[in-house]
Amino acid sequence: MENVKENKMGVMPMNKLLINMSLPMMASMLVQALYNIVDSIFVSQIHQDALTALNLCFPIQMLVMAFGNGMAIGVNALVSRALGEKNKERADRTAMNGVLLAFVSAFVFLLFGLFLVKPYFAIQNTDTQQIKDFGIQYLTINCVFSVCLYSQIIFERLLQSTGKTIFSMITQGVGAITNIILDPILIFGLFGMPKLGVRGAAIATVFGQCLAAVLGIIFNLLKNKEITLKLKNLKPDIKLIGNIYSIGLPSIIMMAIGSVMNAGINHILLGFSDTADTVFGAYYKLQSFFFMPVFGLNGSIVPIVGYNFGAGKRKRLLSAVKLGIVYSEVLMIAGMLVFELFPGQILMIFKPSQEMLDLGKIALRIIGIHFPIAAVCIILGTVFQALNHGMYSMWVSIIRQLLALLPAVYLLSLTGNVNLVWFAFPIAEIASLTFTVIFYTMVYKKTIVNIPDNE
Repeated sequence: MENVKENKMGVMPMNKLLINMSLPMMASMLVQALYNIVDSIFVSQIHQDALTALNLCFPIQMLVMAFGNGMAIGVNALVSRALGEKNKERADRTAMNGVLLAFVSAFVFLLFGLFLVKPYFAIQNTDTQQIKDFGIQYLTINCVFSVCLYSQIIFERLLQSTGKTIFSMITQGVGAITNIILDPILIFGLFGMPKLGVRGAAIATVFGQCLAAVLGIIFNLLKNKEITLKLKNLKPDIKLIGNIYSIGLPSIIMMAIGSVMNAGINHILLGFSDTADTVFGAYYKLQSFFFMPVFGLNGSIVPIVGYNFGAGKRKRLLSAVKLGIVYSEVLMIAGMLVFELFPGQILMIFKPSQEMLDLGKIALRIIGIHFPIAAVCIILGTVFQALNHGMYSMWVSIIRQLLALLPAVYLLSLTGNVNLVWFAFPIAEIASLTFTVIFYTMVYKKTIVNIPDNE
């Protein structure tokens, strides 16, 4: 009878469980990737400068996401672990402290949107004023209304932490589809709406996030019976917040490092031409079709590993890790083949100039080499976080992005040949894999082998 009452993460056959939990999340992340790229597709119809502007906004958007996702990973892992230990009261307090942290983070970026967006664009390495104007319009709206994004993130992660991934898929899907529908209406002024251009793309994004957040709240209140959202738990618990960030801080730092890396590469590529940086931005949008489903798989592995760690089920934990690597490899090899065989075709969605098309085909073929290597690094990095060894993930990220990728981009740029710059990506991923394997071996010996087998 005990197994009947236990959460499916502790009893369902692992392959079935991983598919059951990851498919909705992967589908929702695919929709997420679609609406990320739709913004760029529509604004590229305005002007190539608009596409470049969105690329320059990306480092700040990564920073916004860093604080949201890092905090949510900590909440996710602690809620799952508390449920595995049958401690519902701690799970409830963790959930509401996550909600509190989401609102605090949103307030910080509201201030950034009001006072620091213009100074940020003033230091960009481009003389094209139109790029800066487009970027200021887009980024200001996204930062000022970041409360919508933060609310969406935390309430979706609470659903994921209890295995209710179908509902998180619905919230993400509805938000993304809303954005996709509103983009052309608000950008081009269809159906009697005002023609808002780049501002319209930002408003569509924020509106979709707000709608997803509202749905997330409703689903948690009505469908997520394993967590009870009580206002009395909204008061800050300093020890609990410390535990959330002890798990989530490495992820925040990793994504913040990614923001620095992205800004640095933008600066270097703008030294070649605005078009070189536009190609870099186009790559980031396109690769999300393959990375985002892997991140969706990632999101299902965190609660599974956390739950089975808390429940003392080592074999199930290891099975989740192995299957996660297999599935992520399949996705990434598919991505590599698309980048190698059809680079020109996928770039055409951005209405590229001939210069962008010629440069982009070379770039995608070179960068795509590293996809299968990245698959292993992503999954094992998630295991580090779920087992409270997130510092290892942080160190891998520092090594990959600050000690390997950015220096490699700079050194290769000194050749004066922008096509050689793209080789920095596979070089950095090899460095990442080397240290990921070393750290996983340490985690296995330190933590995993000591987990009792209560099966």
